[in-house]
Amino acid sequence: MPTLRIALAQVNSTVGDIPGNTATVRRWSRQAAEAGAHLVAFPEMMLTGYPIEDLVFRNSFVEASQRALRALAADLAADGLGELAVVVGYVDADGPPAISSDAVPGVGRRDASALLHRGEVVATYFKHHLPNYGVFDENRYFETGDTLTVVRLGGIDVALTVCEDIWQAGGPFTAARRAGVGLVVNINASPYELNKDDVRLALVQRRAVEAGATVAFVNMVGGQDELVFDGDSMIVSEAGELLARTGQFTEELLVHDLDLPEATDTPPAPEHGDGMRIRRATVAGELPALAGTRNGGIADRAEDESEIWSALVLGLRDYVNKNGFRSVVFGLSGGIDSAVVAAIAVDALGPERVTGVSMPSGYSSEHSKDDAADLAKRTGLDYRVEPIQAMVDSFLANISLSGLAVENLQARVRGVILMALSNQEGHLVLTTGNKSELAVGYSTLYGDSVGGFNPLKDVPKTMVWQLARWRNTQPGTPPIPENSITKAPSAELRPDQKDSDSLPDYEILDPIIKGYVDRDLGRDELIAAGNDPALVDRTLRMIDLAEYKRRQSAPGTKISGKAFGRDRRLPITNLFREGL
Repeated sequence: MPTLRIALAQVNSTVGDIPGNTATVRRWSRQAAEAGAHLVAFPEMMLTGYPIEDLVFRNSFVEASQRALRALAADLAADGLGELAVVVGYVDADGPPAISSDAVPGVGRRDASALLHRGEVVATYFKHHLPNYGVFDENRYFETGDTLTVVRLGGIDVALTVCEDIWQAGGPFTAARRAGVGLVVNINASPYELNKDDVRLALVQRRAVEAGATVAFVNMVGGQDELVFDGDSMIVSEAGELLARTGQFTEELLVHDLDLPEATDTPPAPEHGDGMRIRRATVAGELPALAGTRNGGIADRAEDESEIWSALVLGLRDYVNKNGFRSVVFGLSGGIDSAVVAAIAVDALGPERVTGVSMPSGYSSEHSKDDAADLAKRTGLDYRVEPIQAMVDSFLANISLSGLAVENLQARVRGVILMALSNQEGHLVLTTGNKSELAVGYSTLYGDSVGGFNPLKDVPKTMVWQLARWRNTQPGTPPIPENSITKAPSAELRPDQKDSDSLPDYEILDPIIKGYVDRDLGRDELIAAGNDPALVDRTLRMIDLAEYKRRQSAPGTKISGKAFGRDRRLPITNLFREGL
Protein backbone atom coordinates (compact mmCIF):
# COMPACT_ATOMS: atom_id res chain seq x y z
CA MET A 1 0.00 0.00 0.00
CA PRO A 2 1.27 3.50 -0.77
CA THR A 3 1.78 5.78 2.23
CA LEU A 4 0.38 9.29 2.02
CA ARG A 5 1.50 11.88 4.55
CA ILE A 6 -1.44 14.22 4.95
CA ALA A 7 -1.57 17.53 6.81
CA LEU A 8 -4.78 19.17 8.00
CA ALA A 9 -4.36 22.91 8.51
CA GLN A 10 -6.83 23.95 11.21
CA VAL A 11 -6.47 27.71 10.79
CA ASN A 12 -8.31 31.00 11.28
CA SER A 13 -9.53 32.98 8.26
CA THR A 14 -11.29 36.33 8.09
CA VAL A 15 -14.23 37.13 5.83
CA GLY A 16 -13.16 39.45 3.03
CA ASP A 17 -9.45 39.43 3.84
CA ILE A 18 -8.46 37.57 0.70
CA PRO A 19 -4.79 38.72 0.77
CA GLY A 20 -4.46 37.83 4.46
CA ASN A 21 -6.14 34.46 4.03
CA THR A 22 -3.93 33.68 1.05
CA ALA A 23 -0.84 34.55 3.08
CA THR A 24 -2.07 32.17 5.79
CA VAL A 25 -2.30 29.35 3.23
CA ARG A 26 1.25 30.00 2.05
CA ARG A 27 2.61 30.13 5.61
CA TRP A 28 0.95 26.91 6.76
CA SER A 29 1.72 25.14 3.48
CA ARG A 30 5.38 25.74 4.17
CA GLN A 31 5.00 24.16 7.59
CA ALA A 32 3.29 21.17 5.98
CA ALA A 33 6.07 20.81 3.43
CA GLU A 34 8.71 21.03 6.15
CA ALA A 35 6.89 18.19 7.92
CA GLY A 36 7.22 16.12 4.74
CA ALA A 37 3.52 16.18 3.85
CA HIS A 38 2.41 15.15 0.37
CA LEU A 39 -0.99 16.81 0.73
CA VAL A 40 -2.27 19.65 2.92
CA ALA A 41 -5.95 20.57 3.23
CA PHE A 42 -7.37 23.91 4.37
CA PRO A 43 -10.94 24.70 5.53
CA GLU A 44 -14.02 25.58 3.51
CA MET A 45 -13.89 28.98 1.79
CA MET A 46 -10.41 29.51 3.17
CA LEU A 47 -9.59 32.26 0.68
CA THR A 48 -12.70 34.35 1.33
CA GLY A 49 -13.59 33.44 4.89
CA TYR A 50 -16.98 32.02 5.90
CA PRO A 51 -19.86 32.84 5.87
CA ILE A 52 -19.67 35.52 3.20
CA GLU A 53 -23.45 36.12 3.09
CA ASP A 54 -24.51 38.61 0.39
CA LEU A 55 -20.93 39.35 -0.66
CA VAL A 56 -21.44 36.34 -2.93
CA PHE A 57 -23.75 38.46 -5.12
CA ARG A 58 -20.96 40.92 -5.97
CA ASN A 59 -19.16 40.02 -9.18
CA SER A 60 -16.11 41.90 -7.93
CA PHE A 61 -15.89 39.70 -4.83
CA VAL A 62 -16.27 36.43 -6.73
CA GLU A 63 -13.72 37.54 -9.30
CA ALA A 64 -11.29 38.46 -6.54
CA SER A 65 -11.66 34.94 -5.13
CA GLN A 66 -11.04 33.36 -8.53
CA ARG A 67 -7.96 35.53 -9.16
CA ALA A 68 -6.62 34.76 -5.72
CA LEU A 69 -6.89 31.02 -6.35
CA ARG A 70 -4.88 31.22 -9.57
CA ALA A 71 -2.32 33.54 -8.00
CA LEU A 72 -2.00 31.25 -4.97
CA ALA A 73 -1.15 28.29 -7.18
CA ALA A 74 1.63 30.29 -8.84
CA ASP A 75 2.87 31.73 -5.53
CA LEU A 76 3.11 28.30 -3.90
CA ALA A 77 5.29 27.14 -6.78
CA ALA A 78 7.41 30.29 -6.51
CA ASP A 79 7.77 29.56 -2.78
CA GLY A 80 9.33 26.20 -3.63
CA LEU A 81 6.18 24.35 -2.58
CA GLY A 82 5.04 23.22 -6.02
CA GLU A 83 5.38 19.52 -5.22
CA LEU A 84 2.96 19.82 -2.30
CA ALA A 85 -0.65 19.17 -3.22
CA VAL A 86 -2.78 21.89 -1.59
CA VAL A 87 -6.54 21.60 -1.16
CA VAL A 88 -8.20 24.93 -0.43
CA GLY A 89 -11.74 26.29 -0.31
CA TYR A 90 -12.82 29.37 -2.26
CA VAL A 91 -15.83 30.91 -4.03
CA ASP A 92 -16.27 30.18 -7.72
CA ALA A 93 -18.96 30.95 -10.28
CA ASP A 94 -20.05 29.52 -13.61
CA GLY A 95 -22.97 31.90 -14.03
CA PRO A 96 -24.82 34.89 -12.55
CA PRO A 97 -26.26 34.68 -9.03
CA ALA A 98 -29.70 33.16 -8.56
CA ILE A 99 -31.18 36.57 -7.67
CA SER A 100 -30.10 38.06 -11.00
CA SER A 101 -32.58 38.62 -13.83
CA ASP A 102 -29.99 36.85 -15.99
CA ALA A 103 -29.98 33.74 -13.77
CA VAL A 104 -29.83 30.38 -15.52
CA PRO A 105 -30.94 27.18 -13.78
CA GLY A 106 -28.08 24.88 -12.86
CA VAL A 107 -25.32 27.48 -12.90
CA GLY A 108 -24.38 30.31 -10.58
CA ARG A 109 -22.23 30.87 -7.50
CA ARG A 110 -20.34 27.86 -6.16
CA ASP A 111 -18.96 26.87 -2.79
CA ALA A 112 -15.84 25.26 -4.19
CA SER A 113 -12.72 23.29 -3.38
CA ALA A 114 -9.58 23.18 -5.50
CA LEU A 115 -6.40 21.13 -5.56
CA LEU A 116 -3.27 23.11 -6.45
CA HIS A 117 0.01 21.55 -7.62
CA ARG A 118 3.08 22.77 -9.53
CA GLY A 119 1.61 26.21 -10.05
CA GLU A 120 -1.65 24.97 -11.52
CA VAL A 121 -5.25 24.50 -10.45
CA VAL A 122 -5.33 20.76 -11.14
CA ALA A 123 -8.94 20.11 -10.14
CA THR A 124 -12.02 21.81 -8.71
CA TYR A 125 -15.12 20.51 -6.95
CA PHE A 126 -18.47 22.19 -6.27
CA LYS A 127 -20.28 21.45 -3.00
CA HIS A 128 -23.23 19.10 -3.53
CA HIS A 129 -25.32 19.30 -0.35
CA LEU A 130 -26.28 22.87 0.57
CA PRO A 131 -27.47 23.42 4.17
CA ASN A 132 -30.51 25.61 4.60
CA TYR A 133 -31.26 25.41 8.33
CA GLY A 134 -30.07 27.04 11.53
CA VAL A 135 -27.44 29.66 10.67
CA PHE A 136 -27.10 28.45 7.07
CA ASP A 137 -28.75 29.99 3.99
CA GLU A 138 -26.80 28.30 1.25
CA ASN A 139 -29.74 27.67 -1.07
CA ARG A 140 -29.97 31.46 -1.24
CA TYR A 141 -26.36 31.80 -2.29
CA PHE A 142 -25.10 28.76 -4.17
CA GLU A 143 -25.94 26.24 -6.85
CA THR A 144 -25.45 22.59 -6.03
CA GLY A 145 -22.70 20.59 -7.71
CA ASP A 146 -23.51 17.29 -9.41
CA THR A 147 -20.03 15.90 -10.05
CA LEU A 148 -17.59 14.20 -7.68
CA THR A 149 -13.99 15.16 -8.39
CA VAL A 150 -11.43 12.38 -7.90
CA VAL A 151 -7.73 13.23 -8.09
CA ARG A 152 -5.06 10.56 -8.49
CA LEU A 153 -2.12 11.51 -6.32
CA GLY A 154 0.91 9.20 -6.28
CA GLY A 155 -1.19 6.16 -7.13
CA ILE A 156 -3.95 7.01 -4.60
CA ASP A 157 -7.41 8.18 -5.62
CA VAL A 158 -8.55 11.14 -3.49
CA ALA A 159 -12.10 12.53 -3.59
CA LEU A 160 -12.82 16.19 -2.80
CA THR A 161 -15.91 17.13 -0.76
CA VAL A 162 -17.08 20.20 1.18
CA CYS A 163 -18.67 20.44 4.65
CA GLU A 164 -22.40 19.64 4.36
CA ASP A 165 -21.54 16.80 1.97
CA ILE A 166 -20.49 14.84 5.06
CA TRP A 167 -23.60 15.76 7.10
CA GLN A 168 -25.99 13.97 4.74
CA ALA A 169 -26.04 10.39 3.54
CA GLY A 170 -25.84 9.71 -0.17
CA GLY A 171 -24.45 11.99 -2.82
CA PRO A 172 -20.67 12.47 -2.76
CA PHE A 173 -19.83 9.73 -0.23
CA THR A 174 -21.88 7.10 -2.03
CA ALA A 175 -20.28 8.24 -5.28
CA ALA A 176 -16.86 7.96 -3.62
CA ARG A 177 -17.52 4.28 -2.95
CA ARG A 178 -18.55 3.78 -6.60
CA ALA A 179 -15.36 5.51 -7.70
CA GLY A 180 -13.25 3.22 -5.49
CA VAL A 181 -11.33 6.05 -3.82
CA GLY A 182 -8.89 5.46 -0.97
CA LEU A 183 -9.33 8.85 0.71
CA VAL A 184 -12.08 11.47 0.95
CA VAL A 185 -10.94 14.97 1.92
CA ASN A 186 -13.76 16.99 3.50
CA ILE A 187 -13.07 20.69 4.11
CA ASN A 188 -15.32 22.43 6.63
CA ALA A 189 -16.64 25.60 8.16
CA SER A 190 -18.62 23.84 10.88
CA PRO A 191 -19.66 26.27 13.65
CA TYR A 192 -19.34 25.37 17.30
CA GLU A 193 -22.11 24.45 19.65
CA LEU A 194 -21.82 22.56 22.91
CA ASN A 195 -20.93 18.86 22.48
CA LYS A 196 -20.89 19.11 18.69
CA ASP A 197 -17.55 17.27 18.78
CA ASP A 198 -19.41 14.13 19.87
CA VAL A 199 -21.83 14.51 16.96
CA ARG A 200 -19.03 15.07 14.45
CA LEU A 201 -17.06 11.95 15.34
CA ALA A 202 -20.04 9.65 14.89
CA LEU A 203 -20.89 11.44 11.66
CA VAL A 204 -17.42 11.10 10.13
CA GLN A 205 -17.36 7.44 11.13
CA ARG A 206 -20.67 6.81 9.31
CA ARG A 207 -19.49 8.55 6.15
CA ALA A 208 -16.17 6.67 6.16
CA VAL A 209 -18.02 3.36 6.26
CA GLU A 210 -20.45 4.61 3.60
CA ALA A 211 -17.59 5.59 1.30
CA GLY A 212 -15.46 2.56 2.13
CA ALA A 213 -12.57 5.00 2.40
CA THR A 214 -10.51 6.90 4.93
CA VAL A 215 -11.95 10.36 5.60
CA ALA A 216 -9.87 13.45 6.45
CA PHE A 217 -12.11 16.11 8.02
CA VAL A 218 -10.53 19.56 8.44
CA ASN A 219 -12.42 22.39 10.12
CA MET A 220 -11.63 26.06 10.56
CA VAL A 221 -11.06 27.76 13.89
CA GLY A 222 -11.89 31.32 14.90
CA GLY A 223 -14.71 33.80 15.42
CA GLN A 224 -16.86 35.41 12.73
CA ASP A 225 -19.60 37.71 14.04
CA GLU A 226 -21.98 35.46 16.07
CA LEU A 227 -20.30 32.24 14.98
CA VAL A 228 -17.21 30.64 16.42
CA PHE A 229 -15.45 27.69 14.81
CA ASP A 230 -13.72 25.21 17.07
CA GLY A 231 -11.59 23.13 14.72
CA ASP A 232 -11.90 19.52 15.94
CA SER A 233 -10.31 18.19 12.74
CA MET A 234 -9.90 14.42 12.47
CA ILE A 235 -8.98 11.43 10.36
CA VAL A 236 -11.12 8.27 10.44
CA SER A 237 -10.33 4.97 8.71
CA GLU A 238 -12.64 3.21 6.27
CA ALA A 239 -13.66 0.91 9.13
CA GLY A 240 -14.67 3.87 11.30
CA GLU A 241 -11.58 3.90 13.55
CA LEU A 242 -10.46 7.31 14.80
CA LEU A 243 -6.83 7.65 13.72
CA ALA A 244 -5.96 11.25 14.64
CA ARG A 245 -7.72 14.33 16.02
CA THR A 246 -6.81 17.90 16.85
CA GLY A 247 -7.78 19.93 19.87
CA GLN A 248 -10.39 22.67 19.82
CA PHE A 249 -10.14 26.46 19.53
CA THR A 250 -6.45 26.48 18.57
CA GLU A 251 -4.70 26.80 15.25
CA GLU A 252 -2.65 23.70 14.57
CA LEU A 253 -1.32 21.44 11.83
CA LEU A 254 -2.21 17.78 12.15
CA VAL A 255 0.28 15.61 10.24
CA HIS A 256 -0.41 11.89 9.89
CA ASP A 257 0.80 9.00 7.73
CA LEU A 258 -1.91 6.97 6.00
CA ASP A 259 -1.47 3.59 4.32
CA LEU A 260 -4.04 3.71 1.55
CA PRO A 261 -5.06 1.30 -1.21
CA GLU A 262 -3.44 1.74 -4.58
CA ALA A 263 -5.75 3.11 -7.24
CA THR A 264 -7.00 0.89 -10.07
CA ASP A 265 -8.50 1.72 -13.43
CA THR A 266 -11.61 -0.37 -12.84
CA PRO A 267 -14.63 1.57 -14.13
CA PRO A 268 -16.91 2.88 -11.40
CA ALA A 269 -19.92 0.81 -10.41
CA PRO A 270 -23.34 1.88 -11.69
CA GLU A 271 -25.09 4.63 -9.75
CA HIS A 272 -26.75 3.69 -6.49
CA GLY A 273 -29.04 6.65 -6.07
CA ASP A 274 -26.31 9.24 -5.54
CA GLY A 275 -27.13 11.02 -8.79
CA MET A 276 -23.53 12.19 -9.31
CA ARG A 277 -21.11 12.02 -12.18
CA ILE A 278 -17.47 11.27 -11.51
CA ARG A 279 -14.71 13.46 -12.94
CA ARG A 280 -11.06 12.41 -12.68
CA ALA A 281 -7.80 14.33 -12.69
CA THR A 282 -4.19 13.34 -12.12
CA VAL A 283 -1.37 15.00 -10.21
CA ALA A 284 1.85 14.50 -12.11
CA GLY A 285 4.82 12.79 -10.49
CA GLU A 286 5.42 10.27 -7.71
CA LEU A 287 5.06 10.85 -4.01
CA PRO A 288 8.37 12.02 -2.49
CA ALA A 289 10.00 9.51 -0.15
CA LEU A 290 9.16 9.86 3.52
CA ALA A 291 11.61 10.35 6.35
CA GLY A 292 10.49 8.56 9.50
CA THR A 293 6.84 8.26 10.43
CA ARG A 294 4.25 10.77 11.62
CA ASN A 295 1.31 10.12 13.88
CA GLY A 296 -1.00 13.05 14.49
CA GLY A 297 -2.21 11.72 17.84
CA ILE A 298 -5.65 12.07 19.38
CA ALA A 299 -6.21 15.17 21.48
CA ASP A 300 -8.18 14.87 24.71
CA ARG A 301 -11.72 16.21 24.74
CA ALA A 302 -12.45 19.20 26.99
CA GLU A 303 -15.06 19.29 29.74
CA ASP A 304 -18.21 21.27 28.92
CA GLU A 305 -17.31 24.39 30.91
CA SER A 306 -13.83 24.55 29.40
CA GLU A 307 -15.26 24.12 25.91
CA ILE A 308 -17.84 26.89 26.39
CA TRP A 309 -15.34 29.25 28.01
CA SER A 310 -12.88 28.74 25.15
CA ALA A 311 -15.64 29.48 22.64
CA LEU A 312 -16.66 32.69 24.41
CA VAL A 313 -13.05 33.87 24.75
CA LEU A 314 -12.20 33.17 21.11
CA GLY A 315 -15.46 34.66 19.85
CA LEU A 316 -14.84 37.92 21.70
CA ARG A 317 -11.13 38.09 20.84
CA ASP A 318 -11.71 37.67 17.12
CA TYR A 319 -14.65 40.09 17.04
CA VAL A 320 -12.52 42.76 18.70
CA ASN A 321 -9.33 42.13 16.73
CA LYS A 322 -10.84 41.46 13.30
CA ASN A 323 -12.93 44.64 13.54
CA GLY A 324 -9.97 46.77 14.59
CA PHE A 325 -10.95 47.72 18.14
CA ARG A 326 -8.12 48.50 20.55
CA SER A 327 -10.02 47.75 23.74
CA VAL A 328 -13.39 47.10 25.36
CA VAL A 329 -15.44 48.86 28.03
CA PHE A 330 -18.49 47.73 30.00
CA GLY A 331 -20.42 48.41 33.16
CA LEU A 332 -18.90 46.54 36.10
CA SER A 333 -21.69 46.34 38.66
CA GLY A 334 -20.37 43.70 41.03
CA GLY A 335 -23.06 41.27 39.82
CA ILE A 336 -22.45 37.87 38.31
CA ASP A 337 -23.04 38.76 34.65
CA SER A 338 -20.63 41.68 34.48
CA ALA A 339 -18.11 39.69 36.52
CA VAL A 340 -18.15 36.81 34.04
CA VAL A 341 -17.95 39.23 31.09
CA ALA A 342 -14.93 40.85 32.76
CA ALA A 343 -13.19 37.51 33.20
CA ILE A 344 -13.89 36.51 29.59
CA ALA A 345 -12.61 39.87 28.32
CA VAL A 346 -9.40 39.70 30.35
CA ASP A 347 -8.75 36.13 29.17
CA ALA A 348 -9.44 37.17 25.57
CA LEU A 349 -7.57 40.47 25.38
CA GLY A 350 -5.40 40.91 28.47
CA PRO A 351 -6.20 43.33 31.32
CA GLU A 352 -4.51 46.26 29.60
CA ARG A 353 -7.23 46.25 26.90
CA VAL A 354 -10.19 45.98 29.27
CA THR A 355 -11.96 48.83 31.09
CA GLY A 356 -14.65 48.21 33.68
CA VAL A 357 -16.75 51.13 34.87
CA SER A 358 -18.63 51.10 38.15
CA MET A 359 -21.60 53.45 37.88
CA PRO A 360 -23.28 53.45 41.29
CA SER A 361 -26.63 55.12 41.87
CA GLY A 362 -28.39 55.83 45.12
CA TYR A 363 -29.68 52.24 45.10
CA SER A 364 -26.31 50.55 44.59
CA SER A 365 -25.32 48.46 47.59
CA GLU A 366 -21.94 48.79 49.26
CA HIS A 367 -21.23 45.11 48.67
CA SER A 368 -21.81 45.53 44.92
CA LYS A 369 -19.36 48.42 44.77
CA ASP A 370 -16.87 46.42 46.83
CA ASP A 371 -17.31 43.34 44.63
CA ALA A 372 -16.63 45.37 41.49
CA ALA A 373 -13.47 46.83 43.00
CA ASP A 374 -12.39 43.37 44.18
CA LEU A 375 -12.77 41.90 40.69
CA ALA A 376 -10.75 44.75 39.20
CA LYS A 377 -7.98 44.07 41.68
CA ARG A 378 -8.02 40.32 40.97
CA THR A 379 -7.86 40.74 37.18
CA GLY A 380 -5.80 43.93 36.82
CA LEU A 381 -8.22 45.58 34.40
CA ASP A 382 -8.58 49.37 34.15
CA TYR A 383 -11.18 50.23 36.79
CA ARG A 384 -13.11 53.47 36.96
CA VAL A 385 -15.92 54.81 39.12
CA GLU A 386 -18.49 57.18 37.61
CA PRO A 387 -21.39 57.86 40.05
CA ILE A 388 -24.65 58.51 38.22
CA GLN A 389 -27.01 59.82 40.90
CA ALA A 390 -26.32 63.51 40.18
CA MET A 391 -27.00 62.91 36.48
CA VAL A 392 -30.22 61.07 37.25
CA ASP A 393 -31.30 63.87 39.57
CA SER A 394 -30.68 66.41 36.82
CA PHE A 395 -33.04 64.55 34.54
CA LEU A 396 -35.68 64.24 37.27
CA ALA A 397 -35.43 67.97 37.98
CA ASN A 398 -36.53 68.63 34.43
CA ILE A 399 -39.00 65.83 33.72
CA SER A 400 -41.54 64.13 35.95
CA LEU A 401 -40.95 60.36 36.04
CA SER A 402 -41.86 57.62 38.48
CA GLY A 403 -41.71 53.83 38.96
CA LEU A 404 -40.29 51.81 36.09
CA ALA A 405 -39.44 54.96 34.12
CA VAL A 406 -37.01 56.01 36.88
CA GLU A 407 -35.46 52.53 36.92
CA ASN A 408 -34.96 52.64 33.17
CA LEU A 409 -33.58 56.16 33.36
CA GLN A 410 -30.75 54.94 35.57
CA ALA A 411 -29.90 52.19 33.08
CA ARG A 412 -29.97 54.67 30.20
CA VAL A 413 -27.69 57.13 31.98
CA ARG A 414 -25.21 54.28 32.37
CA GLY A 415 -25.54 53.49 28.68
CA VAL A 416 -24.83 57.13 27.81
CA ILE A 417 -21.66 57.07 29.93
CA LEU A 418 -20.38 53.90 28.29
CA MET A 419 -21.08 55.18 24.78
CA ALA A 420 -19.39 58.49 25.62
CA LEU A 421 -16.27 56.64 26.77
CA SER A 422 -16.43 54.59 23.58
CA ASN A 423 -16.57 57.74 21.46
CA GLN A 424 -13.86 59.46 23.46
CA GLU A 425 -11.39 56.60 23.78
CA GLY A 426 -12.25 54.16 21.00
CA HIS A 427 -13.45 51.23 23.10
CA LEU A 428 -15.94 48.66 21.92
CA VAL A 429 -18.82 48.64 24.42
CA LEU A 430 -19.75 45.19 25.71
CA THR A 431 -23.24 44.54 26.96
CA THR A 432 -23.62 41.96 29.69
CA GLY A 433 -27.17 40.58 29.45
CA ASN A 434 -27.52 36.79 29.46
CA LYS A 435 -29.78 34.61 27.31
CA SER A 436 -32.39 34.24 30.02
CA GLU A 437 -32.81 38.01 30.35
CA LEU A 438 -32.86 38.50 26.59
CA ALA A 439 -35.50 35.80 26.27
CA VAL A 440 -37.99 37.41 28.65
CA GLY A 441 -37.13 41.03 27.89
CA TYR A 442 -35.57 41.73 31.29
CA SER A 443 -33.42 44.55 29.99
CA THR A 444 -33.69 48.25 29.20
CA LEU A 445 -33.46 49.33 25.59
CA TYR A 446 -30.66 51.89 25.17
CA GLY A 447 -29.65 51.20 28.77
CA ASP A 448 -28.12 47.91 29.89
CA SER A 449 -28.68 46.65 26.34
CA VAL A 450 -26.24 49.24 24.96
CA GLY A 451 -23.20 47.70 23.32
CA GLY A 452 -21.56 46.43 20.17
CA PHE A 453 -21.04 42.84 21.32
CA ASN A 454 -22.49 40.59 24.00
CA PRO A 455 -20.32 37.68 25.18
CA LEU A 456 -23.23 36.18 27.18
CA LYS A 457 -25.96 36.52 24.56
CA ASP A 458 -26.34 32.74 24.19
CA VAL A 459 -25.49 31.82 27.81
CA PRO A 460 -28.46 31.10 30.14
CA LYS A 461 -28.29 32.58 33.63
CA THR A 462 -27.80 29.20 35.32
CA MET A 463 -24.85 28.54 33.01
CA VAL A 464 -23.36 31.96 33.88
CA TRP A 465 -23.05 30.80 37.49
CA GLN A 466 -21.71 27.43 36.36
CA LEU A 467 -19.01 29.09 34.25
CA ALA A 468 -18.06 31.46 37.08
CA ARG A 469 -17.49 28.59 39.49
CA TRP A 470 -15.50 26.67 36.88
CA ARG A 471 -13.31 29.64 35.96
CA ASN A 472 -12.42 30.19 39.61
CA THR A 473 -11.04 26.63 39.81
CA GLN A 474 -8.49 27.24 37.06
CA PRO A 475 -4.82 28.07 37.73
CA GLY A 476 -4.01 31.56 38.95
CA THR A 477 -5.96 34.03 41.03
CA PRO A 478 -9.71 33.31 40.88
CA PRO A 479 -11.02 36.33 38.96
CA ILE A 480 -14.59 36.39 40.25
CA PRO A 481 -15.36 37.37 43.87
CA GLU A 482 -17.25 34.67 45.73
CA ASN A 483 -19.88 37.18 46.78
CA SER A 484 -20.70 37.93 43.12
CA ILE A 485 -21.47 34.23 42.69
CA THR A 486 -23.45 33.59 45.87
CA LYS A 487 -25.56 36.73 46.29
CA ALA A 488 -29.08 36.97 44.90
CA PRO A 489 -29.10 38.64 41.47
CA SER A 490 -30.45 42.19 41.37
CA ALA A 491 -30.57 45.10 38.94
CA GLU A 492 -30.39 47.47 41.97
CA LEU A 493 -32.64 50.06 40.37
CA ARG A 494 -34.97 50.43 43.38
CA PRO A 495 -34.70 49.67 47.10
CA ASP A 496 -34.04 45.99 47.96
CA GLN A 497 -34.76 44.89 44.38
CA LYS A 498 -34.20 41.24 43.39
CA ASP A 499 -34.60 39.54 40.00
CA SER A 500 -37.01 37.16 41.73
CA ASP A 501 -39.42 40.09 42.22
CA SER A 502 -40.12 40.01 38.48
CA LEU A 503 -38.99 36.60 37.30
CA PRO A 504 -39.30 32.97 38.37
CA ASP A 505 -36.19 31.35 39.82
CA TYR A 506 -33.73 30.84 36.99
CA GLU A 507 -33.50 27.11 37.75
CA ILE A 508 -37.19 26.90 36.81
CA LEU A 509 -37.17 29.55 34.09
CA ASP A 510 -34.18 28.34 32.05
CA PRO A 511 -35.61 24.89 31.16
CA ILE A 512 -38.79 26.54 29.87
CA ILE A 513 -36.76 28.98 27.77
CA LYS A 514 -34.64 26.14 26.40
CA GLY A 515 -37.70 24.12 25.47
CA TYR A 516 -39.51 27.01 23.78
CA VAL A 517 -36.56 28.78 22.15
CA ASP A 518 -34.00 26.05 21.46
CA ARG A 519 -36.34 23.12 20.83
CA ASP A 520 -39.45 24.91 19.49
CA LEU A 521 -41.71 23.10 21.95
CA GLY A 522 -45.27 24.36 22.26
CA ARG A 523 -47.30 25.10 25.38
CA ASP A 524 -48.77 21.62 25.73
CA GLU A 525 -45.39 19.95 25.35
CA LEU A 526 -43.83 22.22 27.99
CA ILE A 527 -46.65 21.47 30.42
CA ALA A 528 -46.35 17.74 29.69
CA ALA A 529 -42.68 18.03 30.67
CA GLY A 530 -43.80 18.94 34.20
CA ASN A 531 -43.86 22.74 34.12
CA ASP A 532 -46.58 24.72 35.86
CA PRO A 533 -49.20 25.82 33.28
CA ALA A 534 -49.53 29.34 34.64
CA LEU A 535 -45.76 29.78 34.65
CA VAL A 536 -45.51 28.44 31.10
CA ASP A 537 -48.15 30.90 29.91
CA ARG A 538 -46.46 33.81 31.64
CA THR A 539 -42.99 32.90 30.34
CA LEU A 540 -44.08 32.35 26.76
CA ARG A 541 -45.90 35.67 26.74
CA MET A 542 -42.77 37.46 27.98
CA ILE A 543 -40.64 35.76 25.33
CA ASP A 544 -43.06 36.59 22.52
CA LEU A 545 -43.44 40.23 23.54
CA ALA A 546 -39.67 40.79 23.79
CA GLU A 547 -38.95 40.00 20.15
CA TYR A 548 -38.66 43.71 19.26
CA LYS A 549 -35.97 44.14 21.92
CA ARG A 550 -33.96 41.15 20.71
CA ARG A 551 -34.05 42.43 17.14
CA GLN A 552 -32.10 45.47 18.37
CA SER A 553 -29.64 43.57 20.54
CA ALA A 554 -25.91 43.28 19.97
CA PRO A 555 -24.43 40.20 18.32
CA GLY A 556 -22.89 37.59 20.60
CA THR A 557 -21.16 34.24 20.36
CA LYS A 558 -23.39 31.25 19.60
CA ILE A 559 -22.80 28.23 21.84
CA SER A 560 -26.19 26.48 21.81
CA GLY A 561 -28.21 24.62 19.22
CA LYS A 562 -30.32 27.73 18.63
CA ALA A 563 -29.12 31.20 19.50
CA PHE A 564 -31.04 34.46 19.25
CA GLY A 565 -30.16 36.16 15.98
CA ARG A 566 -29.57 34.40 12.69
CA ASP A 567 -30.53 31.04 14.25
CA ARG A 568 -34.06 32.05 15.31
CA ARG A 569 -36.03 34.32 12.99
CA LEU A 570 -39.50 35.29 14.08
CA PRO A 571 -41.69 38.24 13.10
CA ILE A 572 -41.87 41.13 15.53
CA THR A 573 -45.51 41.76 14.69
CA ASN A 574 -46.96 38.38 15.58
CA LEU A 575 -50.33 37.76 17.25
CA PHE A 576 -50.07 33.98 17.44
CA ARG A 577 -50.06 32.85 21.06
CA GLU A 578 -49.53 29.32 22.30
CA GLY A 579 -52.65 27.78 23.82
CA LEU A 580 -55.11 30.29 22.36
